[in-house]
Amino acid sequence: MELDELVRSSGEWLRGSGPQSDIVMSSRIRLARNLADYPFISKAAESDRAEIERTLHDAVVKASASPHLQYLDVDKLAGLDRQFLVERQLISREHAESEGARGVAIDAGEQVSLMVNEEDHLRIQVMHSGLDLEQAWEQINHIDDLIADHVTFAYNERLGYLTACPTNAGTGMRVSVLLHLPALVLTRQIEKVFRSLQKINLAVRGLYGEGSQAMGDFYQISNQITLGRTESSLVKQVGDVVPVIIDYERRARSALIQESQENLHDRVSRAYGILRTAQTISSEETMHLLSSVRMGVNLGLLPDLEIPTVNKLFIHTQPAHLQKLNGAELGTADRNIERAKYLREHLNKGDGKSSQN
Repeated sequence: MELDELVRSSGEWLRGSGPQSDIVMSSRIRLARNLADYPFISKAAESDRAEIERTLHDAVVKASASPHLQYLDVDKLAGLDRQFLVERQLISREHAESEGARGVAIDAGEQVSLMVNEEDHLRIQVMHSGLDLEQAWEQINHIDDLIADHVTFAYNERLGYLTACPTNAGTGMRVSVLLHLPALVLTRQIEKVFRSLQKINLAVRGLYGEGSQAMGDFYQISNQITLGRTESSLVKQVGDVVPVIIDYERRARSALIQESQENLHDRVSRAYGILRTAQTISSEETMHLLSSVRMGVNLGLLPDLEIPTVNKLFIHTQPAHLQKLNGAELGTADRNIERAKYLREHLNKGDGKSSQN
């Protein structure tokens, strides 16, 4: 797969076509697996890592989990290309910054990503647009079964799947939903929501998962416990809580309209105006302003702009994407100029109704 093919396209999860996609950007399920006959990555010699990579590469190819699944040798990718895959949420930061034999298999729609030699030997990821956990679980369970036909995973009858980090043992499963919650932030209710989630053992993280900061009012909600629980119960736990958060966000948006519609409309219009006219703009400011614009579109305040366009801009204005689009590495100042140019081109062309590839 040529990464340049991905640069101007957008994955399925960015299309905003899934259930509740005005608030839920994506549903993601990840499974951690390790081969039975090899040490964990932290204890593996380079020769072990190379054998693990070859074994899992062959297993992925034989499993034919997707007719369009293609494999990339991450170790041979340039740093900019690895960062591009992180921004696209196809590999983790840890996978990008690691060393030695490692790879990733990606399907054409960017729903499926299989990381080889990350923290565990294999990380299987499935990501769908909107609140679609049940379908994501069915898909990843099928992929897991296909690969398990060709390799033996480390498994204990009492502990379940054995993983490099004890917190992942058992099912090896992380169920997460990426939510856009600008109204809860504006009404200062977000911390109360976070405290409630922590009480029921759900974690709250930023756009790029563990260790990342919240950007653009995006938050990932995921399970913390994997041991002693079934996969279906973990899907249900997260799936039952997310509609409650969605309801809180909808109420906060309604309150903002009822109590200060003029102020809200002014906030959205100013954000849109800056994005359409700025000559230089940072990634952080872009995320902040796009968050207001995205809420405005969903509330009908910007009828000439479409959600897929806004979703695409969140990702395509990130540093590595900008540099890939320009075909050259750029310093911070040049990136800020190119980012502003990209925003002007896409938000002023057809009043924001530019189509997604």
